[in-house]
Amino acid sequence: MVSKDQAIGGAILIVCTVVAIVYLVALFGYEQLIKPWFNVGSAVTVQYWLIALPVLIAFVTILFIGAWIGWTMATTPPPKPIEEITTEIEDKKEAEQTVSAPEETPDIEEKPAIKKKK
Repeated sequence: MVSKDQAIGGAILIVCTVVAIVYLVALFGYEQLIKPWFNVGSAVTVQYWLIALPVLIAFVTILFIGAWIGWTMATTPPPKPIEEITTEIEDKKEAEQTVSAPEETPDIEEKPAIKKKK
């Protein structure tokens, strides 16, 4: 039995392999394989767009990721200084020690010592 993750991984593998094969055939075998069936345009034009579109998509994706990182940095408040964090930790420890320190208990009366018989 194949798990869900393995099935998704297999599907991704198959889709990527098919897309890669179709892309390479379209890029390098346009004149021999595709043009007789679909007379879309010249091989140079088709090959240009087969290269230009992935480059354009990759470039825009990289710019989008950069813009997202910039927006996140611009809208995130700065962290507290380390000195302030250590002071808070020390204050919490002191507060816990004072709360957990036992109150002074009254002196317990000592039992009289048992006298041993001689």
